[in-house]
Amino acid sequence: MNRMTRRIGLLTLSAGVLLVNGPNPRGTAHAQTAEHNSATDSGENAQAKIARAMSAGPAEVAKSARIVDTNEHGTVVLREGNNGFTCMPGNPRVVGDPPKCADAAAMQWSADFKAHKAKPTNTAPGIVYMLAGATQRSDTDPYDTTSRPIPIGPHWMIMWPFDPKVTGLPTTHKPTGAYIMWAGSPYAHLHVMGRP
Repeated sequence: MNRMTRRIGLLTLSAGVLLVNGPNPRGTAHAQTAEHNSATDSGENAQAKIARAMSAGPAEVAKSARIVDTNEHGTVVLREGNNGFTCMPGNPRVVGDPPKCADAAAMQWSADFKAHKAKPTNTAPGIVYMLAGATQRSDTDPYDTTSRPIPIGPHWMIMWPFDPKVTGLPTTHKPTGAYIMWAGSPYAHLHVMGRP
């Protein structure tokens, strides 16, 4: 009963974070390291990239989010936004570089991860949406670059140091429900399969 109470409490907390932040929260990123920037030399136009970026988030989030991409010169703003979320088109040809929408806390988490900081510095939980799906290399090793790609369906994440011993949540990938990805590392976070 205690384990079930904790799970219900965690899911209630997660739902509460979403309800409080709703379409007007704070700005993400996916944890898996991309093998190169999302900048592509595919000749894709900005509208195609914007559409792919928007496919990552709930419509009410994506419609007012800032949309950015990267190229050899750095970050390129494809469209300004006003709700605190940033959506990125990613690169569908690169493992770990999916389309995503994230709030500011998740963007900080991602920047820390990319910089290989000892632990993330966001002071509030961040939210990342990957509703167009993704690929990743590992559920246990944040910096794995050699394992076979794992396709992941639509999901969203809460970027906060969840502990499986406290939450009672599993630590292995599930096609439905929630699990803690990269458990035991400073970059452990809640991975929720499906759409919010």
